[in-house]
Amino acid sequence: MFELGYWGLFFASYLAATIVPFSSEAILSGVIMAGYNPILSLVIATSGNFLGGMSSYYLGYLGKLQWIEKYLRIPHSKTENFKQKISGKEQWIAFFCWLPFIGDVIAVCLGLLRINQIRVSLGMLIGKALRYLVWAYLTFKLIT
Repeated sequence: MFELGYWGLFFASYLAATIVPFSSEAILSGVIMAGYNPILSLVIATSGNFLGGMSSYYLGYLGKLQWIEKYLRIPHSKTENFKQKISGKEQWIAFFCWLPFIGDVIAVCLGLLRINQIRVSLGMLIGKALRYLVWAYLTFKLIT
């Protein structure tokens, strides 16, 4: 039973965590309802979504704060002030990368601000895993 179902779930989850609008939750529900291993499905969906989120983070990391200052006309002092305000809260902010639409923006901004990769990774992984866990639970409630 290890064929396109798991691969499709991984790629759907990956794409959903990038700037491509896509719903991986529906794919996860479909895979679970089709009888695939729910634990393995959760691990695969979380892995794909986490890697997609980190891709968005690294996309932001490739950017330069000077671009923000130049094109959006935000002074360097404001970006530094904002970075100091979120200092110590990086994991909580990264936790919310699972949110639709703004989660991708959060990940890119965390990369652009050069926030600690380990803190971002941990927060993002926990948030995405919990989201899929809740979604899988709701799927089981629906089918039983």
